[in-house]
Amino acid sequence: MKFPKEIQTTLVHSGRKRLYTQGAVNSVVQRASSIVFDTLEAKKEATKNRANGELFYGRRGTLTHFSLQEAMCELEEGAGCYLYPCGTAAITNAILAFVKTGDHILLTEGAYEPTQEFCNHILQDLGVETTYFPVMIGEHIAQQIKPNTKVVFLEAPSSVTMEVHDIPAIVKAVRKVNPEIVIMIDNSWSGGVFFKALQHDIDISIQSGTKYLVGHSDAMIGTAVANERCWPQLRERSYLMGQMCDADTAYVTARGLRTLAVRLKQHQESSLKVAQWLAKHPLVDRVNHPALANSVGHKFFKRDFLGHSGLFSFILKERLSDAQLAEFLDEFQLFSMAYSWGGFESLILANQPEDIAAIRPVSGVDFKGTLVRIHIGFENIDDLIADLEAGLNRININKNKITALQSLV
Repeated sequence: MKFPKEIQTTLVHSGRKRLYTQGAVNSVVQRASSIVFDTLEAKKEATKNRANGELFYGRRGTLTHFSLQEAMCELEEGAGCYLYPCGTAAITNAILAFVKTGDHILLTEGAYEPTQEFCNHILQDLGVETTYFPVMIGEHIAQQIKPNTKVVFLEAPSSVTMEVHDIPAIVKAVRKVNPEIVIMIDNSWSGGVFFKALQHDIDISIQSGTKYLVGHSDAMIGTAVANERCWPQLRERSYLMGQMCDADTAYVTARGLRTLAVRLKQHQESSLKVAQWLAKHPLVDRVNHPALANSVGHKFFKRDFLGHSGLFSFILKERLSDAQLAEFLDEFQLFSMAYSWGGFESLILANQPEDIAAIRPVSGVDFKGTLVRIHIGFENIDDLIADLEAGLNRININKNKITALQSLV
């Protein structure tokens, strides 16, 4: 799949007004807490326009922040973008901006685990009820909506297991019951490039910019791009909760945008080749990659997404023992064990089926083997496949050792 050429152009040129660059190619790094006003009238003018890109106080942002916010609005076609210190902060504060005690939210059971934990603990303590819904609920989500439902939260594809919602069906059903409900989505996997959330009548598109926006695994940031209806409330309440990011992080994120299209193109090409290779491996039960025809929600992915990125998972035919898992994971040469994803390097993590069942409160899991999540970076594709093949061979060797020992007993 390909994304339109205009996205590439937008990523290169957005947020680069001369005001922000001061004649350079990149935006300036303006670090500031206090903004100095030459006159009382200037202070009054800044106060009046403090929410409209006027320098007012460091927590409202500097030219560096304004440059990134403008670029994100162009990319995701929103009325405004708020910046947070990380993706989780973007998720939690976006939700908090629209709920109060006694309210109810609907959350996909495929959401990122910290999102679920926030709802299970913080929101619960605040008297906000959370109901989880199955990833593939579609139009039947209408039956889950209550009079006090204020937020519906989506994530596509699902964290770890990679299913894709029928997003248009969900949005249409929610709007039919109550058009005032705020619909949000964790859109990190698409980088805001492969899925245009606001074009699908979603109110707020949230990203962990730590992943693809930054792209080099060396900074943390969250973004939330909102439509005109939700932007004022998201902006003011996030500000009141003290949310912001530093100018240097905003700068490296804006710089990351310039190469986002090129990087995603390579992630896409390489990850599909690895996924297709894994799908044929005798130790692999199934591959959870939205671009593969047998992946859950593939038809929705094909209809609604412009492409795919480098993160997916696969399930082994058997549940590995702790010893097997260590032998499998500890000796990779190119795949590193680390949380997060979206950088130039390839990463790997594993979860047992009971681990995933714990974060699938409605549906549980339909597999018994160990799940392996990988992010495909920019290494040579043949080298990555060789590294994975060696890892899978270590499982076979381990099993052969066990069989040999048992035969001696």
